[in-house]
Amino acid sequence: MSTAERIRRLPPTADPRPPQRPAHARTAPRRRDAGLLEAGYGMSRATSMHHVLHLASQLHDEGFPLDGQMVFSVTEDALYSMGQHNMPLTAGEPFQVRLDSASPAAEAARTTGPVYLASPDEYAARFPATYQLAVRAGHEAWASLPLTVRGELVGVWLAAFSEPVAFTSDEQDLLTLTAELLTAAVEDMQATAAEHTLSQRLRHSMDQSVAPRGMTVAARYLPTGGGLLVGGDWYDCIRLHNGHLALVIGDVEGSDVHAAGVMSQLRTAVHAYALEGHGPDSVLTRASRFLSSQNSERFATCLYVEADPDSGELHLARAGHPHPVLRLPDGTCLLKHIPGGLPLGLMSEADDYPVTTLALAPDEILMLCTDGLIESGGHDMYTGWVRLRDVLSPAPAGDLEGMAERLLRVVTDSLPAHTGRRRETRADDMALLLVRRDPADHTKQPTLRHLALTITQERADEVAMARQEISGLLHDWTDRDQVDSAALLTTELIGNVMVHTDAPASIHAALTSHHRLYVEVTDGGDYMPHQLTPSELAPGGRGLMLLDALAAQWGVRPEAVGKTVWFVMCDTENVTS
Repeated sequence: MSTAERIRRLPPTADPRPPQRPAHARTAPRRRDAGLLEAGYGMSRATSMHHVLHLASQLHDEGFPLDGQMVFSVTEDALYSMGQHNMPLTAGEPFQVRLDSASPAAEAARTTGPVYLASPDEYAARFPATYQLAVRAGHEAWASLPLTVRGELVGVWLAAFSEPVAFTSDEQDLLTLTAELLTAAVEDMQATAAEHTLSQRLRHSMDQSVAPRGMTVAARYLPTGGGLLVGGDWYDCIRLHNGHLALVIGDVEGSDVHAAGVMSQLRTAVHAYALEGHGPDSVLTRASRFLSSQNSERFATCLYVEADPDSGELHLARAGHPHPVLRLPDGTCLLKHIPGGLPLGLMSEADDYPVTTLALAPDEILMLCTDGLIESGGHDMYTGWVRLRDVLSPAPAGDLEGMAERLLRVVTDSLPAHTGRRRETRADDMALLLVRRDPADHTKQPTLRHLALTITQERADEVAMARQEISGLLHDWTDRDQVDSAALLTTELIGNVMVHTDAPASIHAALTSHHRLYVEVTDGGDYMPHQLTPSELAPGGRGLMLLDALAAQWGVRPEAVGKTVWFVMCDTENVTS
């Protein structure tokens, strides 16, 4: 039958035109679309779940009587309320729903599908256990929608209505779109909370800086956005086993939580390499290879300094990081251009990080910082340095903490006022390290005696002479057992060089007035000692066991060529702090 014939057979009162919805019904979807856009814009900038749900509640109209809402977070066994709007039964009270319970929100979480209840009768039929609690709030219809991120459930949105709702396709689409906006808001807030927690932990760990006698250190870290978020900058102060101090400052590319995670891993790696006894160039080489192996697609700049508090000698290695600044006692500031290599993580095979040696005189200050301190506030590298110099130069050298505060304040005061809105363009995070060599302590007695000698493979018979020299160095020690132990350990370390390498052994020993003996034996061989648990017939492995048993401290320090094994001993009957 043709279309014309079907039309002719219609009853006389029938109208062949498609039925028309009332004008208010046609305009309602347009109003909702506009309201959804406005709510979505506001949710992206909301700072609390209460604010997010308040914005969602503005979608209420005659055909969509949205009245109350609640958002649940999800754990392994329960849903926990993380925000509510117009739910009087739960106002001010913690609220949770077990995942195995017979409730709409729990079912939406278990099935990751929406649950629509168009009337109180439907609610009573499907979920009798929780029906009485629901109707006491005065609602007439309910919808529970899962909130998922990349297929993973992160929460459930419960929407309650003041009148029965048919949940047509238009209403379901509106609920689904609103749930997607809520999902983005929940994910954003959880990420911000994680960033804040990470920031607090990292800032607390970076505040644990200590310096040995003879040097004073002041450090500052200001996260992205003035204190709430954390980026990729960090600093570290590490007491090394040989009495030196390692100063580290670095910057991982980016200012987000991913950069912060990479930074935390890299900082831990650098700390570990430093404590293993590696020199500055070796620490940066290993750190670069570590970062490359993480496949993080991030690189990092770093400046590593090993400082000797007694002599003021500094050994510096730089990986793409801004140069340090030296402040002289008269206030003159010098930008110390030192050679460096590529940033960490760019090329795993790159290992060219030359070491520069500087001498820090008493009352001189070395400043290390990240580029955020230099360039924030619209400055380039040159004008940023001038701004810092103008603060650093007249500041009193005796007040290192005050100097650090003033340097940070001159930068933060130049930043635009924080508007309180999220996702604004923000300043980079900043890290700052100031280290001053303190004036000489004239009450401290100088080192009493030194010993330096070299034993070649051809003159291995001179090992006995080294034993005698060590004993002579300690002629006034009252604990003769310690004298014998020091001689034994020195002999053992020289013997290891003679047996396991073809290189000469260089011995250096220093005795302080505090009855502390520091001995190091250096060789150019590539054999690294390993502590063993030898059987009775094992030919080796006893040297490090002896160090463990007899020395107060000991360690192995890799050199550019070869290694150094060192130990510390004390005359226990006369040792002073």
